[in-house]
Amino acid sequence: MSGTGARRIRVRVEGLVQGVGFRPFVCGLAGAHGVSGFVGNDPGGVFIEAEGESARLEAFTAGLTAQAPPLALVERVSVEPVEPVGESDFRIVPSRRATGDGTWRAPGGDLLGGARAFSVGDLSVASVSPDAGTCAACLRESRDPGDRRYRYPFANCTGCGPRFTIVTGVPYDRCATTMADFEMCGACAREYGDPGDRRFHAQPVCCPACGPVLRALGADGRVEAGDPVETAARWLEAGRVVAIKGLGGYHLAVLAADGPAVAALRARKRRESRPFAVLAPDAAAARTLVHLDPAAERLLTGTRRPIVLAPRRGDAPVADAVAPGARDLGVMLPYTPLHHLLADRLAAPYVLTSGNLTDEPIAYRDEEALRRLAGVADGFLVHDRRIEAPADDSLVRVFRGRELVLRRSRGYAPAPVGVPWPFPRPVLACGAQLKNTFCVARGTQAFLSQHLGDLESHETLRCFAESVEHFCRLFGVRPAVVAHDLHPEYLSTAYARDREGVDLIGVQHHHAHVASCLAEHGHGGPVIGVAFDGLGLGEDGTLWGGEVLVADLVSYRRVAHLETVPMPGGAAAVRQPWRMAAAWLDRVHGDAPPCLPVAERHREQWPVVVRMARTGLNSPLTSSAGRLFDAVAAVAGVRDVISYEGQAAAELEARVDPGEQGAYPARLIEGEPLVIAAGDLVRAAAEDVAAGTDAGRIAARFHRGLAAAVVRAVRVVGEGTGLRTVALSGGVFQNTVLLEAVVSGLERERFQVLVHSRVPPGDGGIALGQAVVAAANDRR
Repeated sequence: MSGTGARRIRVRVEGLVQGVGFRPFVCGLAGAHGVSGFVGNDPGGVFIEAEGESARLEAFTAGLTAQAPPLALVERVSVEPVEPVGESDFRIVPSRRATGDGTWRAPGGDLLGGARAFSVGDLSVASVSPDAGTCAACLRESRDPGDRRYRYPFANCTGCGPRFTIVTGVPYDRCATTMADFEMCGACAREYGDPGDRRFHAQPVCCPACGPVLRALGADGRVEAGDPVETAARWLEAGRVVAIKGLGGYHLAVLAADGPAVAALRARKRRESRPFAVLAPDAAAARTLVHLDPAAERLLTGTRRPIVLAPRRGDAPVADAVAPGARDLGVMLPYTPLHHLLADRLAAPYVLTSGNLTDEPIAYRDEEALRRLAGVADGFLVHDRRIEAPADDSLVRVFRGRELVLRRSRGYAPAPVGVPWPFPRPVLACGAQLKNTFCVARGTQAFLSQHLGDLESHETLRCFAESVEHFCRLFGVRPAVVAHDLHPEYLSTAYARDREGVDLIGVQHHHAHVASCLAEHGHGGPVIGVAFDGLGLGEDGTLWGGEVLVADLVSYRRVAHLETVPMPGGAAAVRQPWRMAAAWLDRVHGDAPPCLPVAERHREQWPVVVRMARTGLNSPLTSSAGRLFDAVAAVAGVRDVISYEGQAAAELEARVDPGEQGAYPARLIEGEPLVIAAGDLVRAAAEDVAAGTDAGRIAARFHRGLAAAVVRAVRVVGEGTGLRTVALSGGVFQNTVLLEAVVSGLERERFQVLVHSRVPPGDGGIALGQAVVAAANDRR
């Protein structure tokens, strides 16, 4: 309570402070320190006016950061003095909303002590919270027969539940979410309005009397009688495929131990061999599936609830067809009350994979899901809470005790990536063709979108365009600069070029990879950037993918690369790695290739493919590290033909014999740029195959040899430039065997090494790199 000698301050809190229980937290903090005033939301974040003695105000403002709620991310707190007004309480006031004159005003301005109207130019736009997994308190309620939310699939509070996937606008209030479709009952309204309740101002608050309703639908779309969770459980136990509507879209489920059901799911989904993720009921059950170190278990049980990729146990109770050819298994824990209820009922792991056909985006609109999944699912578990933004499950693994995000989506997006350099004008970066994400940026914040998938279908492109417009609305971004990849046939590039009234900036693919790593670390360069991936258009018109660059945020110089080789058949060589083996073996052996099983397996087409490579007919040159992995995988007999991007490389990594300490030698060919003689690695692998060497030892020697060659090339570049910092990026560095070998080698050479953690090293992180490169050039 204010009194004699009281001061009053106006406070603005920016960052991830909406949808995380921040206003109730501020109310409690004010009560604890005996200050009066008010708190509210606006499109820029949280506004506060507080009145009291100086020491109390100082403690109050310090607590805004030091004691913030677990889901909050406070980026900036600004304070200015104002005249005291003599209030006696502290309260939450109505949100300020945008007005037609470009300002944000609160209803009843006089009530707020004459608070001024803020110009849009004064403030950044508030961050929107990612969805959060069910908290322990809500889970206890859903399991308590005496609680009014017993077995209710949509229990949530200020500390958990849907956020990004239901938000339609900012500031974050119920009217700006899809929960606006449901009017709170009296009991929920009392919780919502009680400062002492953990549901105080929890926007998605609901209960069985007033919230979303769960239903089980047969394959014909008719409602099934009885408890929907029990019905779905019985379907799964009978070997059926069930479509389940989650937070960000539909999933397809079967029991993980049911081999025929897994095979049926693969056939219907047209997903021949890409591994499925498995949902375990709890951490103890997850430990029966995979080997979890402490870091992996922390990720698994955290509020984000991603899929965690970890070494599979030999006795894991799952069908072989769940993850064929993979050493690791993706596991996750339930992250909504619905998933918990189903896991409790089954008491067994179940596959939970994206509700789509291969190469399509995840289905999230009800009518569309029923249509698209009609030939896949035998039954549907649905509800009537609309999903505003689709969000697939995130995928992570652990590298050196730290999180390495491989797919950034539910639970992570759209949390901003803060950078130390301002974006002079709002930027839209359109990302890559595969594993697409896009990025909108303004101020010092880059908002990387959720994973959208490969832009190879009308459905995915439509989802991309709708998601871009949604992000621009949410974060108040009207792009003035649009960044895109140099490849003219990428649909993301075509989308960028169709934008009117903007400045277009093309960003080379591998420069964007390196810049993404720099942005994550707040490092402006220059550095030695190693960008290893599948393919990206180079400035010389060839397909790059094994690059060593000297780069900063503005520009780059190609100083070294893997030896180039033809890709016979172009895109066909990506789908059929044996073609890359043919091209490489012809390069290193010419007219006298060794008699190898890979050539025998494809003896009818082999001469034709070799002639294509030699003549250059439909055989673009590439320096791709990914295609080099493909070639060695085929030579070693691991994989000749793939059914998903990166399969051969992933299976080659899985075959590595950890006890093998040998390494294939690879020369460095002097010149500008320096060339790593990748053919030496292929030749050595072929010689080992001819000698009968085990594929696991070949895989290990190849990984170690490639890593050693990269380290030597970087050392040469470092000696010539004086640079001692290296940034590693590109999808090939999702391979932790290679990543560990390269990082360890560079550290022995006393280089500082930057690797990805929060942003995917693959194409899912490339939009961030495009955004910061565009901004750096815009600042010039």
